[in-house]
This record gives sequence, C-alpha cells and structure tokens, in this order.
Amino acid sequence: MLEINNAIVHYGEAVAVREASVKVEAGELVCLLGPNGAGKTTLLNTICGLMRPTEGAINFMGKDICNLSAAAIQRMGISQVPEGRKIFPSLTVLENLKIGAYSSNDDTAIKKDLERYTEMFPILESRKNQKGGSLSGGEQQIVAIIRALMSRPKLILFDEPSLGLAPLFIKRIYEIINDIHQQNTAILLVEQNARVALEISSRAYIMDAGKIVMSGPSQEIASSDEVKKAYLGE
Repeated sequence: MLEINNAIVHYGEAVAVREASVKVEAGELVCLLGPNGAGKTTLLNTICGLMRPTEGAINFMGKDICNLSAAAIQRMGISQVPEGRKIFPSLTVLENLKIGAYSSNDDTAIKKDLERYTEMFPILESRKNQKGGSLSGGEQQIVAIIRALMSRPKLILFDEPSLGLAPLFIKRIYEIINDIHQQNTAILLVEQNARVALEISSRAYIMDAGKIVMSGPSQEIASSDEVKKAYLGE
C-alpha cells in the first residue's frame, strides 16, 4: 500500500531523513521507533505532503505522491493523527470532527459517520458544542483520532498518540487503535512507548539520525538485545 524508497528529506541545509525505506501493506500495523530527533515526524509529514523529499520515491496504492499536495494525498486515503493532537482549540468538538471530512461532498455519509462515532464515544455527543481547547489531553486525542477517521482513510499515520496522557487514557487510545486495525485500516505508528508498539504491530522499523538502522517482524525486533537495552529498559 505504502512504499518509501531511499527517501532523503532536508530541513534547509540539514538532512533530516537519510535514504529511508519503509513499506506498509494493506491492513497492516507497522511501528516506527527511535529516539527524539531521529526523523520520524519528518518522515510522516513527508508522506502526508507537508514536506517534500529531496531524493527518493514515495508511492501509495501504486501511485507516486511525492509532488502531490497534502489535500490531494488526504483525498487518496491517507490521514494523520499528529503529535500533540493539534485540534482547533477555538472550534467546537463537532466542528473539529467535520473538518476531518472536509474533502467529502457526501453529506449523508458524513452525518452517518458522526452518528456512528458519537454512539461509540458518548463523550463526543455530550461535549459536541464544547470548545476543543477545554478538553483534557486524552479527550483531545480521541477527537484527533475520530477527526482522522472522518475521511474514511485507507492508511492512518499516528505520531506519538500516548504522549503526555494519563495511563487510563493511554489504555483507551490503544484500544481504539486496535479497533481501527481490526477494521482492516492500515496503520503506521510512531511511538515512544516501544513495548506497547511492538506488542500490537506486525513489523517494526528502528530509526536513528535519519536512517533506518533495523527492521523486521516486531517479535524479532523486541527480542534484540540492542532494542531491549535501548528501548525496553531491560
């Protein structure tokens, strides 16, 4: 579904991503791990069209997306749940959710999706007219995830979904991510909580200093002495 081949991405003169190659198959959950500053968020933003690769190729569903706008890429079926959630604090919960479906002209489908998600998450219904900025971090993360789902994506990019959340909300967020995966939506997950990410994913990539330094089945990655020491605290 998604194939990144030898992508190089610059921030000005600095190289943020160095010849990175990553694949995500249809319906697969893949995690991308690495220390802060490794280039993980840069890679996600490049997939979404917010940045451009200097070299290399990015293909989605067999089509080159390197020169497409972020809006065009979203319409093709890629949504992102960004680090820090980034919902619109001055807009209501309902308005934030509707923004996720901005590319759809099917009002009936939008209404149906809103009804389905508010039924699944009663907090969305009870707080639909509340400003997004007044929600807790965990509540905002739920809004950010449902906003991404409103476009009915084929692939969702999660960037640090558990960052700054209380343990109870972390558990709930990962229940939601697992449910999304069970619906056959492909997921590329960036997460500092390596233990959880490796448990729920089928394959993993380790990124450091802009490079993919290790990849393979998640169970094999988790059993690596290097990974245990660096990421699992063992």
